[in-house]
Amino acid sequence: MLAMLTGLGLSAAAGLNAYIPVLAVGVLDRYTDLVRLPAEFAWMTNGWVLLIVGVLLAVEVVLDKVPVVDSVNDAVQTFVRPAAGGAVFAATDAAGRFETSSFMQDNPWLGWVLGIAAALAMHLAKTSIRPLVNAGTLGAGAPVVSVAEDTASLGMSLLAILAPLVVLLALALLAYLAYRLIRTVRHRRRQRHEEPRTHTLAVTRRRGRRPVDGGRSAAP
Repeated sequence: MLAMLTGLGLSAAAGLNAYIPVLAVGVLDRYTDLVRLPAEFAWMTNGWVLLIVGVLLAVEVVLDKVPVVDSVNDAVQTFVRPAAGGAVFAATDAAGRFETSSFMQDNPWLGWVLGIAAALAMHLAKTSIRPLVNAGTLGAGAPVVSVAEDTASLGMSLLAILAPLVVLLALALLAYLAYRLIRTVRHRRRQRHEEPRTHTLAVTRRRGRRPVDGGRSAAP
């Protein structure tokens, strides 16, 4: 159960940022005893792999904070984030095998499928919210939301490794915050669109009540 929660948390984190959970798992396995990956996933701890992932993370952090560019980046990441989610889920699942579950031992591919599905779901939620935020704030909200997403990805990665039992609570909190953010942005956009219309109607009504020629009709 704990290995499944760890994989779920890491996959969800990959849906927000593909590189943070991969880097977290690789660094913690290489330099600490908190993570022990099986031999088939030893590439995650390779120094060159960690360096490349670190560079890609730096590029992602910059691009994701620029309006319009962030949407293009999200389109590209549609393939990267689910793949990263599948990798980290499969890696942690291979390390735990769902606490020696015979079913998971006989079907190791299921870890990849579950990880890809979890990361893709989170990625789709992210790509649905970002255009609303950009349009509702004229792009000013992009860097703010991006920082929040990166922080959530890092926090979820660490929780998944250090306190996997808290993962479900963290995912529920993220879902609630995303719901509140969507409602707030849509409400503000609706207000912004209604204000000019209300002003136009008010002006039209005032003009309709204004007397013609000072209240006197023109002589024939």
